[in-house]
Amino acid sequence: MTQIQFPPNPQEFNAQVWKILRHIPFSRVASYGQIAKIIPPPAGVDAETYLEFGALWVSGAVANSPDDLPWHRVVNSKGEISEKNGLEAKRHQLLLEEEGVVFSVRGRIDLKKYGWSGKIKAE
Repeated sequence: MTQIQFPPNPQEFNAQVWKILRHIPFSRVASYGQIAKIIPPPAGVDAETYLEFGALWVSGAVANSPDDLPWHRVVNSKGEISEKNGLEAKRHQLLLEEEGVVFSVRGRIDLKKYGWSGKIKAE
């Protein structure tokens, strides 16, 4: 399978991710894959390919999100922060802790307790 590094229309995909970010409530987290499942596969991308790359594309959209969005409320499927940069990971954790999200000694968030339902409120 050929790796697709970006969705066919990155601006449109990012806008969809950013709209979802606005709905993640205070002190709740969502995973990259959870957000990808909310968004249908982009035109021209089959379901299998989207399943393979959707979470990665969401990660890219979150990393490039405007500053006023709650980007810090997105973690990986294990409830961990996926940042590569150590300082950014610490900032990510501190922002979540300021909202009352608790990390285990292994650096994980209990997704059953702090996970977002994925329900989007009407605007």
